Amino acid sequence: MADKNIVIIGAGYAGVHAAKKLAKKYKKDSSVSITLIDRHSYHTMMTELHEVAAHRVEPDAIQFDLRRLFNRTKVNLVTDNVTHVDHNKKIVTTEHGEFDYDYLILGMGGEPNDFGTPGVGEHAFTLWSWEDAVKLREHIEKTVRSAAQIHDEAKRRAMLTFTVCGSGFTGIEMVGELLEWKNRLAKDNKLDAEDITLYVVEAAPTILNMLNRKDADKAERYMVKKGIKILKNSPIVEVKAGSIILKSGEEIPTHTLIWTAGVKANSDTKDYGMSAGRAGRLKVNEYMESEDHKDVYVIGDLAYYEEEPGKPTPQIVEAAEQTGMTAAKSIIAEISGGDKEAYKGKYHGVMVSIGARYGVADLSGIHLSGWFAILMKHMVNLYYFFGIRSGYYMFQYVMHEFFHTKDKRNIFRNFTTRYGNILWSLPLRIFVGGFWLVEAGTKIWGKSTWDEATSSWSNIPKLFNGLGEDSWLVGSTVRMPFEWLQTTTSGASEAAEATEWATPVLSKMPGIFQWFMEIVLPTPEMAVFMQKVMVFVELGIGLAILGGLFTWLASAASAGFLVMFTLSAMLGWDKLWALPASIALMNGSGRSVGLDYWVVPFLQQKVGDWWYGKERSIYQDGTSSKQAAKRRKAS
Repeated sequence: MADKNIVIIGAGYAGVHAAKKLAKKYKKDSSVSITLIDRHSYHTMMTELHEVAAHRVEPDAIQFDLRRLFNRTKVNLVTDNVTHVDHNKKIVTTEHGEFDYDYLILGMGGEPNDFGTPGVGEHAFTLWSWEDAVKLREHIEKTVRSAAQIHDEAKRRAMLTFTVCGSGFTGIEMVGELLEWKNRLAKDNKLDAEDITLYVVEAAPTILNMLNRKDADKAERYMVKKGIKILKNSPIVEVKAGSIILKSGEEIPTHTLIWTAGVKANSDTKDYGMSAGRAGRLKVNEYMESEDHKDVYVIGDLAYYEEEPGKPTPQIVEAAEQTGMTAAKSIIAEISGGDKEAYKGKYHGVMVSIGARYGVADLSGIHLSGWFAILMKHMVNLYYFFGIRSGYYMFQYVMHEFFHTKDKRNIFRNFTTRYGNILWSLPLRIFVGGFWLVEAGTKIWGKSTWDEATSSWSNIPKLFNGLGEDSWLVGSTVRMPFEWLQTTTSGASEAAEATEWATPVLSKMPGIFQWFMEIVLPTPEMAVFMQKVMVFVELGIGLAILGGLFTWLASAASAGFLVMFTLSAMLGWDKLWALPASIALMNGSGRSVGLDYWVVPFLQQKVGDWWYGKERSIYQDGTSSKQAAKRRKAS
């Protein structure tokens, strides 16, 4: 088979899924090369732009570096702007090179559609990129800060009026975030939250038209109850620097208009010589192949394919992912043989969040609202990371959505936030670490020797006189009070009788746990070996917690062993306190007066660089055909 070059333009939802599918299929096939070109070195989680724009999460929370997504795969990453596609010569030209292709996938997505409304380009803010979100966030913060110093009441009111045009997913989720952010904005700038006014302006007679009317009405009632002003049947006909004009002639003073009214195809494709459908989207057949050019595939928001007459694929994430997979499977069929699979959209529902704690959802006929709708949205987002095989970013998502938020801006409010002074965990860390050192010391020297040596400061040197007869490290006596081991040898029985145990939390082991322990410790010899191992494990846990080294893992191990000892009927009531204390230390406690302050960030950096590779603002993995020609000419 001749070598095949696959070039993908656009690292959006569709492009990433197509690249992942192709990379997995041809992982060990050196005859197939895959190049992913994007103007950015990262993939943006577009569905969460509103969270950045309204300061719920930090900008890097929705920015997923392509190296982390594609390291250890055969995908070549190229950070560049595509300037031209020559379908006859099958060459993609960028600002800094050229790339030959046998198969081309176009996945550049869409861009905001202003429908020719005067003033939108000059005075409105869009929300279609990471840069848009950051720009809008900075504008809002600056505007509110400036408004707090304005004495002119009318100008001040206009500056504190924030208007969203459009009532689709993006518009409603944006105004929902503003609703929750305005309290913080007001507090930081010494304003009343009531001074900040929020509008949703919609040209249609209803809002949230992608939802069941009952669900949409529920969302509308929630927003109105919270003070959001919703104007329906109100097309905007002009946008000015300090106001918007409605078709009715009404003028709303505002210094911030967020335009989310529509989407059209990426304008970069207008010169690609391809047939376009509604909103400039490029026409494809059921295999996502261009109607005009063989071996050219179009995916995501850019693709125009009518699943039913007059009904094109929706511009949602699920459709983007599925069109990307369809194109990838079509190319696989071309290269490796087999039948192509026609696109069949399988959409599992729609959901919209109105802030971090309320939402509505229609999941294949299951209607959810409030807390459960938001929880389901998080589950869908986590499943997305599973789909692109990124455990790293799945973990990061959980952290910034549940543990790094402020002002109760997550579904668990402030109950899970990590923001707090972990210095106050230090005394508890010392107690739990000391608990395990005492446990280990008692077993290493034997209870009688340990008790005598630690009874006073003057007796401590006795620890250097050697191990006692009841040490867990000497002899072959079973020290654990398990019946199936005690009855095996007289030595085990005698040792069990000599061992003092506090009143256990459980009087006997649960049946299923005893069955498990009999498998793990079937003989006295195995029990003696595990005893000795356990001594060093306890010592390690104690030292790690006390020193604040890998404290999360050590605390988790502490809690796990205490649960095991409880189920083994070996843990007394006097030591049960250490279980909740261990769980409490799983809060990053080692980063305050502990080695984790230095070790964890160091390992994160080193291990991350080793596993994922170095992150760069520009990638140039693939050698373009233009650059290769220069090298051949020079040689």
